[in-house]
Amino acid sequence: MEREKEFNSTYYELLDKIESKKAVIGVIGLGYVGLPLAVEKAKAGYKVIGFDIQEHKVEKVNNGINYIGDILDGDLKEVVERGRLTATNDYAFLKDVDAVAICVPTPLDKNKQPDLSYIINSTKEIAKYLHKGMLVVLESTTYPGTTEEVVKPILDETGLICGEDYFLAYSPERVDPGNKQYNTKNTPKVVGGVTKQCTKIAAALYRNVLESEVFEVSSPKVAEMEKIYENTFRNINIALANEMAIICYRMGIDVWEVIEAAKTKPYGFMAFYPGPGLGGHCIPIDPFYLAWKAREYDYHTRLIETSGEINNYMPEFVVERISRILNRFKKPINGSTILLLGVAYKKDIDDIRESPALKIISILEKEGAEVKYNDPHVPEFKHNGKLYYSENLTDDLLSSSDLVVITTDHTKYDYEHIVKTAKFVFDTRNATKNLKELKEKIEVL
Repeated sequence: MEREKEFNSTYYELLDKIESKKAVIGVIGLGYVGLPLAVEKAKAGYKVIGFDIQEHKVEKVNNGINYIGDILDGDLKEVVERGRLTATNDYAFLKDVDAVAICVPTPLDKNKQPDLSYIINSTKEIAKYLHKGMLVVLESTTYPGTTEEVVKPILDETGLICGEDYFLAYSPERVDPGNKQYNTKNTPKVVGGVTKQCTKIAAALYRNVLESEVFEVSSPKVAEMEKIYENTFRNINIALANEMAIICYRMGIDVWEVIEAAKTKPYGFMAFYPGPGLGGHCIPIDPFYLAWKAREYDYHTRLIETSGEINNYMPEFVVERISRILNRFKKPINGSTILLLGVAYKKDIDDIRESPALKIISILEKEGAEVKYNDPHVPEFKHNGKLYYSENLTDDLLSSSDLVVITTDHTKYDYEHIVKTAKFVFDTRNATKNLKELKEKIEVL
């Protein structure tokens, strides 16, 4: 391999470790992003150390117990038993790693402003043990500029020079929980480093782990904006589908039939579907990161913020529809028993982060409803200080509920049996689309 003259010896020493699989890899944050990444790196032949402040996650990983749906139980168990993956909450082990990925949460605070505390705290821990020839990659979704304006200054305080002594890049996570086709290993990766050396060394690591394309961009800001753009694109198009659902309802038009008809166009259209609201860590949150950052440049993101308002309104719209359905049966929300099927934010996963079902529950309870839920993937959860438990989905529960609301379209549900047994079903996901013969007992969003 011909070596470029502007790349120093520190770069090539680390590159040799990466190519020979002798590099020790660290992953901070063993959640939906971090643990799958750690497992793939271990499967690729690297020794991996996972870091997490939650002791129960550390214990489970070290015992080979999987808690992430996108990981095969056998894969985790194998890399742990072979000694390729260990977990700890002791950040002193960072002194032993050659490359570390930051995969921590980036929530919004109560004022819808970015909370970078997890990134900052993780970076400070890395800085304590930063050494020459170390690669740091931020994967957490954040606003453009975070890598260079927040992470780099903390690491630079060590006196080491970025691009010469250590390497820093941003590579956005692309995790879609429950996706049966695309996962960490086969989803294309975008990488942008602070310097050319930073980009190349980070890309080299991912190419040795993943079987997908690794696309290099000119800077961390481009990679950070790319990630925001991906999810803002989805946020806006889902908002359009939701607004169409509201308009179609008022006009007496089936929005689902409209979308199926529009899908027949072979160009210029991509189908997005309405629902009870947006959930998950990325799509409901990322556009607010961009809107917040844009204000620094004296720009108001009108389209993005409007789409957020529409999507945030959907749980209220669902409750309005519930109220009108109950009214037909001469029942008020106050005192009615309402059964929600599914609290996860999307089907066939156990993730309830930002789930619209939680907002629907809060509104219904405020209106005096007795809310029960069933979710085969979420046996219990805590919301607003209250602990909720999944009810057994018995015929008695279905038939005794004043209304059954499908809030998550899990494939485990027998929708035909549910509709036949329930008094009435409000389907916010079009899960009952094939039950035309039972349409008198169903209302679809």
